[in-house]
Amino acid sequence: MNAESSSPTGRKQEDLQRGGSEQGAAACSSKDSRSRAEKGSHKGIFAVDQEAKMETTTTSKATYVAAQRPGGRMLGTRRELLEKQIIQMIREEMQAEVNIPTPETELCSTTHRDYTIPGYEPSRPKAAQIHDYKTDEAITFWSENYQQIQGVTPVRTQKSPFRKSALFSTPISERLDEIDLPLED
Repeated sequence: MNAESSSPTGRKQEDLQRGGSEQGAAACSSKDSRSRAEKGSHKGIFAVDQEAKMETTTTSKATYVAAQRPGGRMLGTRRELLEKQIIQMIREEMQAEVNIPTPETELCSTTHRDYTIPGYEPSRPKAAQIHDYKTDEAITFWSENYQQIQGVTPVRTQKSPFRKSALFSTPISERLDEIDLPLED
């Protein structure tokens, strides 16, 4: 290169002489670099050189050196075996304290515990009288306690307490004029 091209004014002159084809290529490359910069965003914050590779070792890995053991034995064979035996005994004692065996629990359901008695045999009670389920009225809570129900029309017959009755909707003036019929047996 000559002295002209190394100075800043010399570069400008060379650029002007090259022509439009290089300017078009420069425009394309600037678009590519711009899109790369937008894609990665904030270039140059962590490293000036964008193409630089990260180091594979950390500072602590590089500075840490494992402790070197001496080549020979530090303890005698007897002492080493004794220490191992003592450590094993202590380990077993600790595990015995921590791992206490759970007592066997008796698994028994409430039904089995409360309702199963040895020697008991269930039997159905004998009927006091014979009931005909086709003709007799079913015995329910309401049929047993119909006298105590409040706000219900009075029962006229004992055999069918839940018959249709219009007494609750009949005006009082009409009811007072009405003659009560005798109760059926």
